Amino acid sequence: MDGQENEQRRTGDEAAPATGRARRWASRRWWRGRPGVRLRQLGAVLALLVVTLTGIIAGTYAGGHVGTDIGPFRAHLSLSPSLSGGTTIDIPPLGALKLDSHNGPTYLTVELGALDQRRTEALIDDPASISRASQSAVEDVRAGVMRLGLKTLASAVLATLLLAGLVFRDVRRMAWAGGLALVVTAGSLGLAAATVRPQAIEEPRYEGLLVNAPAIVGDARRIANDYTKYAEQLQRLVGNVSKLYTTVSALPVYEPAPGTTRVLHVSDMHLNPTGWSLIRTIVEQFGIDVVIDTGDITDWGSEPEASFVGSIGLLKKPYVYIRGNHDSARTAAAVANQPNAIVLDNSTTTVSGLTIAGIGDPRFTPDKETSPAGSGLTAQVADQVIGVGEQLATTVQNSPTKVNIALVHDPASAGPLSGTCPLVLAGHLHERQVLKLPQSPGKEPTTLMVEGSTGGAGLRGLEGEKPTPLTMTVLYFDQQKLLQAYDEITVGGTGQSQVNLARHVISDPAKGDQVPVTPTPTRGAPVPSGPTPGSPTASPTR
Repeated sequence: MDGQENEQRRTGDEAAPATGRARRWASRRWWRGRPGVRLRQLGAVLALLVVTLTGIIAGTYAGGHVGTDIGPFRAHLSLSPSLSGGTTIDIPPLGALKLDSHNGPTYLTVELGALDQRRTEALIDDPASISRASQSAVEDVRAGVMRLGLKTLASAVLATLLLAGLVFRDVRRMAWAGGLALVVTAGSLGLAAATVRPQAIEEPRYEGLLVNAPAIVGDARRIANDYTKYAEQLQRLVGNVSKLYTTVSALPVYEPAPGTTRVLHVSDMHLNPTGWSLIRTIVEQFGIDVVIDTGDITDWGSEPEASFVGSIGLLKKPYVYIRGNHDSARTAAAVANQPNAIVLDNSTTTVSGLTIAGIGDPRFTPDKETSPAGSGLTAQVADQVIGVGEQLATTVQNSPTKVNIALVHDPASAGPLSGTCPLVLAGHLHERQVLKLPQSPGKEPTTLMVEGSTGGAGLRGLEGEKPTPLTMTVLYFDQQKLLQAYDEITVGGTGQSQVNLARHVISDPAKGDQVPVTPTPTRGAPVPSGPTPGSPTASPTR
């Protein structure tokens, strides 16, 4: 009996562990199969990500800034989260330069602040000090950016650890959050460093007071040809700003490099007197050699409007003009009476070494609602507009001197000029465009540049929700009279004073910019019901 009891006891002891394991396995399987458990796990992961990202952003804003010396300046560098990247160089109170310097989720801001008194006095007493300060600027910026990156990384990780400790109160989760913050922040900074574009400083976008633009951005020829490396570009930028701050009487404007010709392209003034003030400022501050007007200087072409063109003589620079569809023969005659004006009508002229050919618009449509020619875009109107382009192309080809620039009012007239000259200027659309004309085999490429409205489209500019901006372009030609760079200047519409300047450098002046090829209408082709965005199409509605 005792042996039987012992045997049963041993059997029970051996079975107990197996039964316990089965129960625990079943319990775990039951809990894992519950949706609530999976949701809690997903929620924990999401909470970890949210805490980490919040800590990175907070740490970047709290610690992502350093002070450093750049040349004679005490500068402030800061990083902030961004989807597209880039750099802003603030030069208070003169304005700011915006550079498309890198990609990635980080944005760099450099603010040039106070001047060191001792170094400023040295700059004033010894002009060579400016050069020495400029040369040290590259290393100053490099060291400042390195310190900024390390400080931002440390601040982001520390802020994430503190936030994770407050939220989770768990050492393991704090460690996960800190490690994730380290990886994300270091990866973002590494992406920005890997995608740095040093050449971005060649094409800055300036925002601020127009009078300061030439001195801050610098001379186009020197930027395009002399400063091909980032270090040299940065040295020139710091040198420019140093001279601005150390000049007492007036802001300096650099003289054009030898052989550079500066042309100001304006169009579609439409009786806006504000346009003349803007033109005078540009002519004075940018050292303009020639002003080119591609038409529509008036609205109705009437005799009382003729007095509006009297401001041309005040510019004291050659003023090359062609008639637009809002300008009458009386308007063209009034322009021709100005002492510095040259009116082209299927003719050529040579000014400041540039040979320019131009032809007026074949239409006169001051009232688009009642004029027969302005009642719609017909095949007859298209043939007229394209026909003047063909006439001018013949004139250009027969010119004893190679034509550098051809002028038409409507960009639809530009098609026949492809291959006859390197550059065609137009207006009429009240919208700025730059594109390549279809290239003919064996002929040179031709770029078409369409100006917006220098007068903000006149009263028409107030018809939309926002005023039409005032636009004009400064063109820089080298000694061979090829376009090497251009500045697009935009002033906010009537009642607005914001000024933007965008620099564009031609990589190969002999070939022009790499811009998209857009078809132009041909004579006798079917006429569309309206203009296609981005294409030069005859339009009688401007």
